[in-house]
Amino acid sequence: MCLDCQDFIQKGSKILDLGCGPGIIGETFGDFFQAKVIGVDIKDNRIYPLPFKIINGKSLPFPENSFDIVLINYVLHHSGDPILLLKEAKRVAKDKIIVYEDLPEGLLSRIICKIHGISFARIFQNQNQTPERSEGERRTNVLQTSFKSEKEWEEVFKKIGLNIVFKSRINNFPVKKELFILGA
Repeated sequence: MCLDCQDFIQKGSKILDLGCGPGIIGETFGDFFQAKVIGVDIKDNRIYPLPFKIINGKSLPFPENSFDIVLINYVLHHSGDPILLLKEAKRVAKDKIIVYEDLPEGLLSRIICKIHGISFARIFQNQNQTPERSEGERRTNVLQTSFKSEKEWEEVFKKIGLNIVFKSRINNFPVKKELFILGA
């Protein structure tokens, strides 16, 4: 991933890892680009000691133009409102927004994206682990995923005023993946 992005990130950049999860990618980007990386997520699942803030998934607790780069690594499809999250990324990014996303294009990729969305919500987010709720309430509380095709993402980016500087299909069979470098 760092090699994919090396033409777009300056050494010493300030990077926001939006939806950092365990912090592996943020830590790697920090080392590779000698960058200052701050991670944010809706829950603290870090296994690396990345500087971190919990967010509500709707707004980012930073002033405008706080970061050179905002990295959104396979996160948008888990967001309740990916457009709002992208608008926030645009607000805090001085230079570029880097987005990696799974694409539900082709039968096998669509099936795997669907399974990924269900399993992530049930296993990693523990959405169904509240015993005092009825089965129906637990089922409706599962986070919905919003996988989009390449064209659908391009329309979203255009709608909110993000220009595609570069894009590349990532070879990772069986799920189709795309890297978008967006001008903030």
